[in-house]
Amino acid sequence: MNPMNVAIIPARGGSKRIPRKNIKAFCGKPMIAWSIEAALASGCFDRVLVSTDDQEIADVAQQAGAEVPFLRPAALSDDYTGTVPVIRHAVEFLENRHQPVALACCIYATAPFVQAADLRAGLEKIQEPGTQYAFSVTSFPFPVQRALRISEQGGVEMLYPEHLNARSQDLEEAWHDAGQFYWGQASAWLNGEAIFAPHSRPVILPRHRVQDVDTPEDWERAEWLFKAMVSANAGAV
Repeated sequence: MNPMNVAIIPARGGSKRIPRKNIKAFCGKPMIAWSIEAALASGCFDRVLVSTDDQEIADVAQQAGAEVPFLRPAALSDDYTGTVPVIRHAVEFLENRHQPVALACCIYATAPFVQAADLRAGLEKIQEPGTQYAFSVTSFPFPVQRALRISEQGGVEMLYPEHLNARSQDLEEAWHDAGQFYWGQASAWLNGEAIFAPHSRPVILPRHRVQDVDTPEDWERAEWLFKAMVSANAGAV
């Protein structure tokens, strides 16, 4: 069997700040369905899997077109388990059943802005020589070098006072993880290679298509952004 390209969508059942957020309705569909549909539409993957510890999430994922070949063990389903061990577990599950993996792409279940074209761009990046990972990033909207902190006394001070008199346009642009997808060589996931490292390549996304969904406020903002994006795209047709 030739090695596969697989999408792996982690979706545990224990979300606390937004209960059941992976399958909560977001703009008319369970949140996870947006990630599954983008993965299927991209044409990048031989299989689209969901890694979950929750049977209800598994049922919703299957209805949206994904496979759920296992339920994730409890040891990999707590608040402290990182992404790499979860993807490693899924890759090992496949390889132990003589289903070799070439590339595995982690797609977050709470990434409704992820697009098939971005996943295809990531596939191109991961195929560049020496690349272990390719993942989505976006730029900070304000120079991080001019960030402030509020002291215990309630006062304000600069995190980087050496940039007090620097002009914003003279400061280096900074980027952050967009929290949507992470292409990786199967060997990189299995060996626990660091993602934020020189062997990774960025897939740059515009800021208006990036939104964390960790709190109810995040959720509300994400729905407004998503509806605006859909409306703009409809008007462009």
